Amino acid sequence: MSKKKIGDVILDVNNISLRFGGVKALSDISFDVREHEIRAIIGPNGAGKSSMLNCINGVYKPQEGSITFRGQTFKHMNSRQVAELGVARTFQNLALFKGMSVIDNLMTGRNLRIKSNLLLQALRWGPAEREESEHREKVERIIDFLEIQAHRKTPVGQLPYGLQKRVDLGRALAMEPQVLLLDEPMAGMNVEENKTCAALCSTSTTNSAPPSCSSSTT
Repeated sequence: MSKKKIGDVILDVNNISLRFGGVKALSDISFDVREHEIRAIIGPNGAGKSSMLNCINGVYKPQEGSITFRGQTFKHMNSRQVAELGVARTFQNLALFKGMSVIDNLMTGRNLRIKSNLLLQALRWGPAEREESEHREKVERIIDFLEIQAHRKTPVGQLPYGLQKRVDLGRALAMEPQVLLLDEPMAGMNVEENKTCAALCSTSTTNSAPPSCSSSTT
């Protein structure tokens, strides 16, 4: 499979500083991410890697600096605005719905793309039923891509940690993001799980999945 050519800057982080009281979590951080590019933020525990991703996706509000996404510059956005623009992320500490099945967890990643109102969705009637079928078809393709077909109806809480990580990645991919933020995607995995995750992340940037990826790692 040929690698896609690196494109223009899609995400530009400028002079971000973040403080919690007297503690400086980030100090004057700048970098950019281009289309079809993989970038890594490397550092020891407590270096501020997750804090940087939290600033990008609207969880934290930095005291200084700005973030430019596809030519639009923001000092701060909330998480929903960031998701609507096309930025998705996975989490260092898994934030899955443990009692729900794999396919239902992935369907939550389609939430922003659902157009039917809540009443029609609840009744699964007419256009809402057709729309749900279309979204489930896209989710099934992600399940095939992640090779978790055998677990599609299994409650996530019953899966091994490595497979839960894969579901977390799948939920982010289900958003069809333009930028995918991976927060320590291989933390806690064994050697075999690390190899599988690395292959999936690499393939996602050269296949039909997100064109740009930024990750934090130790």
